[in-house]
Formats: sequence, C-alpha cells, structure tokens
Amino acid sequence: MEHMESVKIQPIEAREVRAALERAAAQTEMNLPVYDGHCQNHSSVNGVYPVCENTQWTCGFWPGEIWLAYELTGKEKFKIAALKLTDSFAERIEKKIEVDHHDMGFLYSPSCVAAYKLTESETGKKAAILAADQLISRFQKKGSFIQAWGAMDDPSCYRYIIDCLLNLPLLYWAGEVTGKAEYADIAHQHITTCLKNSFRPDGSTYHTFYMNPDGTPSHGATCQGYRDDSFWARGQAWGVYGSILSYRYTKNPEYLDTFRKALAFYQTRLPQDLVPYWDMIFTQGSDEPRDSSSAAIVACGLLEAVKYLKGEEQKSCMELARRMVGSLVRSYTPASVSKGAGQILHGTYSKKSPYNTCTPEGVDEYTSWGDYFYMEALTRLDRDWELYW
Repeated sequence: MEHMESVKIQPIEAREVRAALERAAAQTEMNLPVYDGHCQNHSSVNGVYPVCENTQWTCGFWPGEIWLAYELTGKEKFKIAALKLTDSFAERIEKKIEVDHHDMGFLYSPSCVAAYKLTESETGKKAAILAADQLISRFQKKGSFIQAWGAMDDPSCYRYIIDCLLNLPLLYWAGEVTGKAEYADIAHQHITTCLKNSFRPDGSTYHTFYMNPDGTPSHGATCQGYRDDSFWARGQAWGVYGSILSYRYTKNPEYLDTFRKALAFYQTRLPQDLVPYWDMIFTQGSDEPRDSSSAAIVACGLLEAVKYLKGEEQKSCMELARRMVGSLVRSYTPASVSKGAGQILHGTYSKKSPYNTCTPEGVDEYTSWGDYFYMEALTRLDRDWELYW
C-alpha cells in the first residue's frame, strides 16, 4: 500500500458529518414502517433488506440504528419503535429462541443495553443480563474460551472466532450493573486465550481458532475468509475494535498493544480509498468485492482509541478515522434514501472461495452491521457519545 501521505482521501469535515448523520436518520425513519416490530435480514438482496423475524445473529443492529437516530433527533417515533423491539429481544432471550451461540453482545448491546442507558428500560436491563448469562454458559474451562457455536460436548465444535471480541463488552457491562465479578473474569480469560492464538505475529488474525478437547491450542482456520492463511477483512476489523473495547473496560496495556498491531497490519493491506476488499489478501487493482462494513468498524475502533492515546499517535488515529469515514460518505452511500435500503453500499457478508465452505450471501450489498457501525462512527465524530458496547 502507498503511505498515508499519498492517499488523496481528505478527512471528513464537521458539516459533512452532520449532513451524513441526518441523512442516515432519514433513511432509518423511512424504514420504520417497513420493519415495524420485526428485524432486517443480515444483508440486502438487490439493494433491499428483506424483513426477518428476530432469530438471526445480526438482528441487534437495526434497533441500534433506531437508537442512534433517536439520540440525534429526539423523535418519539424512534423511541417507540426501539422499545417495541426491546420487548421482542426480551422474549427471545427468555424463551431461548435461537440464542445457543456466542453472539449475545451483537444482539443485546445495541438493542437492550442501549434501551437501558437511554431510557432506563428495566426490560432492556433484564434482557441484557439474561443474554450475558447465556454468553457465559458457553465458556469452556478447558482452554478458557467462549465457544462460538455448536454442542458444548462436541469436540469438532471446540472453537472460538475473532468476532467474539465484540461480545465481551456485554460481560463487562453486566459485571458493572450486577456487581458480579464472574462476567468480567470470563471476558478476561477469553480475550487472553484469543490474544495468544488468534493474532499472528504480524498482527493479522485468524477468523476461527480450534482448541483440543484437553484445552491446548490446535490450529487457526477460516470459515469466512478466502483461505486459512489469508486475512479476512471483517475479522481484522473485529480485532482492531474489539481489542480497544476491552482496553476501555480494563486498561490492560496488552490490549492497547494488540490494537496497535492489528491496526498497523490492517493499514498495510488497504487500497487507496481506504475501504478494504472482503479479504485483505486482495489489494489495489483487484476486481474482488469490497467490504465497506470493515472500514466502518475500524473507524469506530480508531475513534475509541483516541480517548486513550496522546500526541502524534492520537492525531494520526483521528485523521485516519476521518479519512475512512470521508471515503464511506462520499463514495459508498446511495444517491438517495429509499424504502428498504441501507446506509453504505458494497458490503460483503459471506463470499465463497475455492478454499472455504461459505454460502454466498450479501455480496456487494448493504449489511446490517455495516450500516450500524457507519452510523456509530458518524455519531462519534459528531459529539461525545456514550457507547452501547
């Protein structure tokens, strides 16, 4: 990659941030009646999100967008819609509907933790604590990790994935509101295992890491990336943002160092517009699809990191975040708002390759998490914001 100095993407200005955020809120408002009491599919189909029931791992991002729009506008319709979904998420965790996996943070932080922080919703608080309980039920003592999915007694499922770093903040939050140390202790054990195994020496990451049933490390692999030894863009983004989120709660310097290493590698694989291809084995000039969601996630990580960094490092991270968001706003947003559409184009959910077993879905489409993190990054740039994570 060319050095940052030669990249011509200009940092986004405050007026552009506010205009983009208002536009994002307008898109969210247009979509309210389309998904009334329901959720958006994980990704769009031909540029429109199908309506889905509250069963997918990605369902928390749509209410997250609604809460961000509510914070920006103060419009009661957003609050009503988001609290209606809070009830849906409470029912989901109480009845254990499709929750036998690790994605409780993705589901319950932007929906129910947000509801509690913004409106003191007791329903949201209770649901999020139950979700944290569900998450720690997947902790494997042998190996000290939270198992991603699959039966807990199935050796072939004895694995965790890089994505889980974004589920850990739910545990830190639950520990704070309940006073129970177990939540943060399990989060600490999981990230310790993850940092040992999921991050390669050069700062790149494995999507999946398998453990032996005796708790010893086995091997890194991919289910989402191009191949086992490549650099799945969204996984690298989770590594960047997830490490700094754990630093936020613990101030463990190892997590900050991991953030720096993961970010440094991420930067070496970027094309000139700062939006990566779906796997970072592909670089400038490739005709492979992009993944705009990864850029939005990393921008959020950078904007969290500037709270703890100083001097030139702080300035550099802020400028890079503004460049990334500037690229998304200027080149990755649709020309106008429309029913069922999302916020940023050219995301990739699941891309088939000769070396993985992915079902091709959401390739060169909107993605629900991409839309959410895009709005979060804009919100962070617009004002001092209390995290849902």
